[in-house]
Amino acid sequence: MKLKVVTLENKAAGEIDLSDAIFGLEVRTDLLHRMVEYQRAKAQSGTHKTKTISEISGTTKKPFKQKGTGNARQGSLRSAQMRGGSTIFGPVVRSHAVGLPKKVRALALKHALSQKQKEGALFVIENMSVKDAKTKKIADTFKKNGWNAPLIIGGEKLDENFAKAARNIIHVDVLPQAGINVYDILRHKQLVLTKDALAHLEERLK
Repeated sequence: MKLKVVTLENKAAGEIDLSDAIFGLEVRTDLLHRMVEYQRAKAQSGTHKTKTISEISGTTKKPFKQKGTGNARQGSLRSAQMRGGSTIFGPVVRSHAVGLPKKVRALALKHALSQKQKEGALFVIENMSVKDAKTKKIADTFKKNGWNAPLIIGGEKLDENFAKAARNIIHVDVLPQAGINVYDILRHKQLVLTKDALAHLEERLK
């Protein structure tokens, strides 16, 4: 399939062939769901923690004698039933990441790209080079192009002026080609690729 290539000013800059094996798939939402779950689980910090009895500061002395007081027997003031005591079976520092085969992850990325193409929300631009890092100018450009919440994927290195100008615009993300991912593609309304990013993607996923 063919897709028009435009400049940042929305002027025609030719056409480009898109691979049907990457951009023409019948979208599988189950794969997209699995991939988003994988990404969100991996992003969890897992730093929640409660103290076990060995980590509670306090005396190790028995609170009172075993028999003769009429109270329930107690062995430690640091036990869970005591005020300020430990927590039983509380959360510990751990990784929340789940496994997902590399081939499934690559396939999910193809389906995310296919979905954007199917929705008519995929755009290819010649490059993202700008002379000045002016946020207002870039915001006006996005508005003229009809991009209200785009994910923009550049080449191996981002144009510094463009990245600086776009980073203050709400709902806009700019990533290098290595940073493209399913979650960000799905949560933005448009996907904008430079020609370099597209070439890299097709080479990576072919």
